[in-house]
Amino acid sequence: MKLKNLLLIAIGVLGTSVSAQSNLLNAKTPDEIGKKTAAQLESDNDKPLPYGYVHDRDVLMGKMIWENVDLDERVNFPLYYPVDTAFVGKERRSLFAVLLKGIKDGKITEVYGDDYFNIKKSVKEIESVFKYIDTTGAGKDEINNFYDDYMSGKKVLDKQYINVTELDASDITGYKVKGFWYFDKRQSELKYRLMAICPIALEAREKAKGGTDTIELFWVYFPAVRNILHEAKAFNDRNSAMPITFDQLLNSRRFNGVIYKEENVYGDRTIQDYMKDNAQSQLLESERVKEKIRNFEQDMWNY
Repeated sequence: MKLKNLLLIAIGVLGTSVSAQSNLLNAKTPDEIGKKTAAQLESDNDKPLPYGYVHDRDVLMGKMIWENVDLDERVNFPLYYPVDTAFVGKERRSLFAVLLKGIKDGKITEVYGDDYFNIKKSVKEIESVFKYIDTTGAGKDEINNFYDDYMSGKKVLDKQYINVTELDASDITGYKVKGFWYFDKRQSELKYRLMAICPIALEAREKAKGGTDTIELFWVYFPAVRNILHEAKAFNDRNSAMPITFDQLLNSRRFNGVIYKEENVYGDRTIQDYMKDNAQSQLLESERVKEKIRNFEQDMWNY
């Protein structure tokens, strides 16, 4: 009985520390919802759980893999929703909205154009990916009719002749994640470490033109953004008083991904490169790669 009481107390303390809407039951006005008291702020030292140090000699086996995370799958919905923020609280945002805001605010700087972190990108360099500005047909006619005035700066094109297309959370079709599976011989355990994440969507230019081809928007080095993702909460449909952070969700692999590439001697070619035009064979090959990693751990034990 005493043990049960201790567990209930521990769960209660944890629930208050990670509540998505702080001060919800004590707020006298809506403005006070989500604002922590001075005592709460002083005692709040909630940070991402740090990774333990892993020496290179402790890694008995390692394999880098890349996965596609389809946001049409129900288990991946917490990464996608909400797409319309007009009808939800300020504390609820999609993963893409959190990443994009962090990049624009300068809090996320480890942004790259490739999954090997060779080409680092600034905000200005990737802005064209999620924002496209174009002149309407009527605007082009306006410029042609008063060409000299516009070229000399006497006239400025009115905003009604300019179309601005921006990507939002609803445009994201999925994510690509890069992770490292390794066997820690010190703890005799197979573990996973997420290395990078990349949103997949139409480029803003393609969206404006009605295109259908999706691209990799940008790659973010995951260990560098854990603090940002830990502050953002994903929705928990089982218990809204106990939300889970995006950092916890991704580190605990509470998503479903399909392997599309593993590091290999052929220049890390993708499964699609050597199994073309056969989706079923590609899925079976993805499962084979997954089983190969799992079997290594199983083969470490003798019965």
